[in-house]
Amino acid sequence: MTANEQLIHQFYTAFQQKDYKTMQNSYADNAVFNDSVFRNLDAKQARGMWQMLISGSRDMTLTFGNIKDEGNKVNAYWEAHYTFTATGRKVINKIDAEFEIEDGKIVKHTDAFDFYKWAKQAFGAGGFLLGWTNSFKEKVRQTAKKKLDNYLQKPSQQ
Repeated sequence: MTANEQLIHQFYTAFQQKDYKTMQNSYADNAVFNDSVFRNLDAKQARGMWQMLISGSRDMTLTFGNIKDEGNKVNAYWEAHYTFTATGRKVINKIDAEFEIEDGKIVKHTDAFDFYKWAKQAFGAGGFLLGWTNSFKEKVRQTAKKKLDNYLQKPSQQ
């Protein structure tokens, strides 16, 4: 296993163990995170996002694998099983991740998943009917960003 693959293996092992501090330490100070919900997060926001998601999850389980180093990029697959707290609905999210690594730290992390499949699980009928629309996707993004901003404002997150 290469050093880059070890970093990503450590990242997901920490995620499985709900060890957000190890996950946070995997990011460089200039890191950028993107997925279908959270867009263009800087390192502080990405670190806070993982802490918020892990701290708020009662039943999340995670599997990962297929970690492949391709130069300064590492690809991985992970799957999260959890209850979406806003609706109480069970979700299984299947995610392809791409990481760019410099000097042993993640500088770019992009998670790709099918937003519509996720929305149908997370929101039920509303996600089924509207989850494919840009307006629904944008509303989910705005709500998630506001939740993250509020979380980062807490004195314990400073």
